Amino acid sequence: MRINKVHHIAVIATDYERSKAFYTEMLGFTVLSEVYREERDSWMGDFALNGEYLLELFSFPSPPPRSTGPESTGLRHLAFEVDDVAAALDELAGKGVRCEELRTDPHTGKRMAFFFDPDGQPLELYER
Repeated sequence: MRINKVHHIAVIATDYERSKAFYTEMLGFTVLSEVYREERDSWMGDFALNGEYLLELFSFPSPPPRSTGPESTGLRHLAFEVDDVAAALDELAGKGVRCEELRTDPHTGKRMAFFFDPDGQPLELYER
């Protein structure tokens, strides 16, 4: 088997509209499609970043909270490459997004920092 690339990442939100606004207005994703699945009382949205499909956003009634953060079994975090982590952090913080401090990856020497979506899902900025 040969894997070509990561096709998409799936995220479950407690409030679909709030998370949709976060990923589109704060991070610049565009909505490709949205479907309400009545039988599951669940929204499912497909989102793109820079024209490439990347994220599936779901809502479900009463999903369990993340048990710990970010050190939890399963997906630890989603990382986004940016040209300037410090500038991106300033922009997110200016929009009221909870961010951690700028730091340097000890293995690569690249600047990076964590920030969080509305449900506390850890997201990372990583410098190109």
